[in-house]
Amino acid sequence: MTQPGTMPAMTKEMQDCVDACMTCHTICEETMSSCMQMGGQAQMQIMRALMDCAETTRMCADMMMRRSPMSAEMCAMCAKACEMCAEACMSMPDDPQMMRCAEACRRCAATCRAMAGATM
Repeated sequence: MTQPGTMPAMTKEMQDCVDACMTCHTICEETMSSCMQMGGQAQMQIMRALMDCAETTRMCADMMMRRSPMSAEMCAMCAKACEMCAEACMSMPDDPQMMRCAEACRRCAATCRAMAGATM
């Protein structure tokens, strides 16, 4: 039982999800930088997915850390953004950075889906 005004301890599952979100956020940011160096109009769709994913994962981690009552809904949205980003990255299967990003996005999506179904 927690004292009034204190937050309940973060579960291992929550911490794993926060870690996956922050890792995904970082890799999406790195991948955006890589895309900007490549240039080209075809990259715009990928860039949008990367930006959405980076922002969503950061916000999702923040909300879980402060135990927001909207965390479950945010986790569901984050899982969707991560899946969309993974699909966009998979459009460039020969690029190792894109494949690394797709993997991080898929892992984050899985942890977020699990947290979306959990009571926080």
